[in-house]
Amino acid sequence: MTISWEISELPNGLRVVTTPIATAQSVSVNLFVGAGSRAEERGSQGLAHFLEHMVFKGSERRPTAMAIAEAVEGAGGVLNAYTSKEITCFWNHLPFEKLELALDVLADMILHPLLDSHELERERLVVQQEIRRNHDQPGAWVSELLIQALFGDQPLGWSTAGKEETVATIQRQDFLDYMDAWYVPANVVLSVAGNVGHAEVVALTRRYFEGRPSRPSPSFLPVDSDLPAQRVAVESRPISQANLAMALPALARKDPDRYALMIFNSLLGRGMSSRLFKEVRERRGLAYSVGSAVSRYYDTGALVINAGVAPQNLKEAAQVILGELRKLLEEPVGDDEMARVRDYTVGNFRLSLEAPMALGQRAGDLLLTMGEIEPIESVVEKLQAITADDVLRVAQRIVQAGKVVLAVVGPDVESEDLGELVSD
Repeated sequence: MTISWEISELPNGLRVVTTPIATAQSVSVNLFVGAGSRAEERGSQGLAHFLEHMVFKGSERRPTAMAIAEAVEGAGGVLNAYTSKEITCFWNHLPFEKLELALDVLADMILHPLLDSHELERERLVVQQEIRRNHDQPGAWVSELLIQALFGDQPLGWSTAGKEETVATIQRQDFLDYMDAWYVPANVVLSVAGNVGHAEVVALTRRYFEGRPSRPSPSFLPVDSDLPAQRVAVESRPISQANLAMALPALARKDPDRYALMIFNSLLGRGMSSRLFKEVRERRGLAYSVGSAVSRYYDTGALVINAGVAPQNLKEAAQVILGELRKLLEEPVGDDEMARVRDYTVGNFRLSLEAPMALGQRAGDLLLTMGEIEPIESVVEKLQAITADDVLRVAQRIVQAGKVVLAVVGPDVESEDLGELVSD
């Protein structure tokens, strides 16, 4: 079945995309804002994420968190949101005949949040507890240390959740100023997928959002691409496993080599047939879990490798991972392995787009960040066309001496012991 979509733009600049699925029993409504923790200033770290929480705490027509939740859950739906480095997304998922309710609740939350002072103080404690929980989870905390080591003291290197001390200073006016600057129609995409018609969605969107004034969309400050001087971040804890994370700067969101990077990442560390899984876990037994992932941002990116290893295997595991990176840099991939990894990447991509929620998320994210939605079959064709030479070219762009950063949370770890692994 061919997946198609339709895009309209309101006079104020807000874009609407619908992905009709005639057989679906549901509708997924997703409102994307091109603002996340990268849009924050020093001293207000965590503002975007805190605001995401506060929007659920009451609106003009639904003055409590329970009233908002009951409106959606009472119709059999679910609602939630997430904040990342460059995006905040509010979404709900309801039976298809509840489309108007889905849009009504979402618009009420975003356009008319109460941001009540009592709720603010209560939710401040909740967000601070979330920050503490992340610190208490070694797997989550090692990722925070790694991003700091990769990007340093700039917005991309700051925690999306912020710090307890910065969250403690955020006030109601900070939320209002942030929304006034970043939640402008030109910086918003509404993506609806499911058993819907485009004309109905646009008509409802006009009813709720057309009154918002048109203003230019802001932009992020350019990333400082110089690596921090300290490229190893460790935290010693009396736990039984060492949580190892490594990263390299990678490709920006619109880089033409992004498809080759998808194949490169699958080859390296996605699935049980990846090189890292076979070498680190199956052949050497150094880790229970090991894998890689790619993040792409407006003007940079990151290749991240994670592993959970026994403390005595930490250095050996890191050396083996670095060895696998070097192999991709030095040795062309064989035809059989290339065929398998292409099929894996294409198949995984297709399987990720089965549900209305997945299609709505993809369409909204791409329209907001890329300015267009690439057809699924176009992506498949480009992935199938990737050659061993393309993978080698991407490896040469990314796997560079002196660019690796490393983070560890585990027992009795010392940065001096690990520094030589990432030396030039």
